[in-house]
Amino acid sequence: MMSTELDEVIRKADSLSPAERLVLLEHLSRKMSHPRAGRRWREISGAAPYPLLGEDAQSWVSRTRRDADEHRHKQLQDGDK
Repeated sequence: MMSTELDEVIRKADSLSPAERLVLLEHLSRKMSHPRAGRRWREISGAAPYPLLGEDAQSWVSRTRRDADEHRHKQLQDGDK
């Protein structure tokens, strides 16, 4: 069972010229072959220099976790006052 929206699109497509139908077909074909919008990781991999901003990824993770732990600890201490 087709939706009324799809029925309407089919009805409108039937009224198009052959050239317009070809454009519609090409558009739908492109949409089916690339269903996701946006960039794929393989398109941008290697785009940023390593190490990014001069810091190793593991060092960044460790530092960020340590900073977050210190911030939480400080908030707990300030809450006890």
